[in-house]
Amino acid sequence: MAAAPSSDGIGIANLPNQRHKIVAKHGAHFTIMVVGESGLGKTTLINTLFSTELSPAKNYTRRHHKQLDKLTEVEIIKAELEEKQFKVKLTVIDTPGFGDYVNNRDSWSPIVDFIDDQHEAYMIQEQQPSRSEKSDLRVHACLYFIRPTGHTLKPLDIEIMKRLGTRVNLIPVVAKADTLTQNDLFTFKQRIRDVIAAQNIRIYQPPIEADDEVTAEHARVLLEAIPFSIIGSTEDVQTPDGRVVKGREYLWGVAEVENENHCDFRKLRSLLIRTFMLDLISTTEEQHYENYRQQQMETRKFGERKVKKFNNPKFLEEEEQLRKRFTEQVKSEEARFRQWEQHLITERDRLNKDLEMAHGAIKSLEAELDNLQVGYGRGTGRR
Repeated sequence: MAAAPSSDGIGIANLPNQRHKIVAKHGAHFTIMVVGESGLGKTTLINTLFSTELSPAKNYTRRHHKQLDKLTEVEIIKAELEEKQFKVKLTVIDTPGFGDYVNNRDSWSPIVDFIDDQHEAYMIQEQQPSRSEKSDLRVHACLYFIRPTGHTLKPLDIEIMKRLGTRVNLIPVVAKADTLTQNDLFTFKQRIRDVIAAQNIRIYQPPIEADDEVTAEHARVLLEAIPFSIIGSTEDVQTPDGRVVKGREYLWGVAEVENENHCDFRKLRSLLIRTFMLDLISTTEEQHYENYRQQQMETRKFGERKVKKFNNPKFLEEEEQLRKRFTEQVKSEEARFRQWEQHLITERDRLNKDLEMAHGAIKSLEAELDNLQVGYGRGTGRR
């Protein structure tokens, strides 16, 4: 006779607890990329999000000295954060130089190439016999910083957001929201949403769980706030009522970082860390990486390396300059050759004319000589 099951069941319901122990033991890794023009507070926001100085503030007084480089760089910052004995290995990808030039053609290429290269590197590691030590720098979230102009997205914004949206979880943010009034900010965000919809730009949307109304409502609130208006500051300031908060102090008062009436910083932090970090990681794994892997496997043999395209904007521009210089040199040499050719033709004509004159003189002398000989012959005959 079979024994009656215990009142606690067979233990399947305990699997989440087991999973929690595994995750707590191994921790997690999270990679975030920040893209935007210089001076929009990317570094400050990252330091504010994670309540630590992951990266020192940039010195933008010398950024115009790098204009001749005309190259978007990729900087990697790694840190290990711990909260309540849970560790997260954080990687921040910064992109200094993007959008800082008069001609920003192809300035997005290093960013897009970096994202693709991380998918490629991970796919190659998966194909190796030993996969115990895999390096993973796949980008889980990309914050795109929009300059608070109050108008709409620029063509450069639209172009790179289209390219990023198909490769990574794209999260647009309006930088330095404290420089706009509430009405202007509301109108600006609505215009950005309209452009995103009209241009079919893919952005990250938090999942709405039908069986969890509280989480679903929170996801709807976050979705309505996109693009997030943010204020970044690591400085403590005192409000008129005596509170000490993170924010920026102005003559008219204090713009508080964590005050939802001032900006969407808390919503952004909830999206990135508190509520949907795991979904960002799984979406990267199950959608963006799988899409890349499927595209590559359909066009390449197993184990075949990807053909590297040397389309670095800096190299392309140098190549274009060399091509122009070569063309100018060829034109210059052709002009010199035509001058020499004309000189030779002129000299030939002169020599031919001199030769004709010499021939004429010789014939004239020959005629005179013949006349003299005839005259001499007649004189001898008379004698």
